[in-house]
Amino acid sequence: MARISLTPPRTVLYRIGEWYSRRTYGTVLDPGKAYAHNSAVLMATTRFELRLAKWNKLDPGLKALAVMASAAMIGCSWCMDFGYWESHERGIDPEKLRNVPNWRTARGVYTDLERLVMEYAEAMTETVPTVTDEMAECLIGDLGEAAFVELTTMIAVENLRSRVNSAFGLVGQGFKDRCEVPAPRPLTTRP
Repeated sequence: MARISLTPPRTVLYRIGEWYSRRTYGTVLDPGKAYAHNSAVLMATTRFELRLAKWNKLDPGLKALAVMASAAMIGCSWCMDFGYWESHERGIDPEKLRNVPNWRTARGVYTDLERLVMEYAEAMTETVPTVTDEMAECLIGDLGEAAFVELTTMIAVENLRSRVNSAFGLVGQGFKDRCEVPAPRPLTTRP
């Protein structure tokens, strides 16, 4: 259960955000409802997120895995739910998304580079970061400096998102359920 009311004051800014969120995501995002208790924070966060969405130096699949690995390590169920849906909508392999929390033991699912990206995301997410020179050197060698900067910043941004959402007590809104293929119904036999 959320630790903050998800019924903020219905300011003009909130109503515009509500309209945009419904149009874009099919529902009003709970983090937006929480942020709407402070219009300045809502506005700054919205601008920041819209600008982040335009970054394009890093492969979208690697970005998704890094963001989800960070969210999984923090334990933000809202971020995992939304991240799965958002990445699925962008065509990221669902098997890769499902296995993020257990990427170390998921054999044959990830490339070496994907594993390195998730290891780096976890190292950055540690309360005292455990990033090594070797990790950074390998990633810069594989991705280039521009993509490395984007990767590092996206992981830091997800740390912010996941920690805020976890502190607010937000849980999944059912986004992942929208893109899961339902299990087939058992065949019924006729007597």
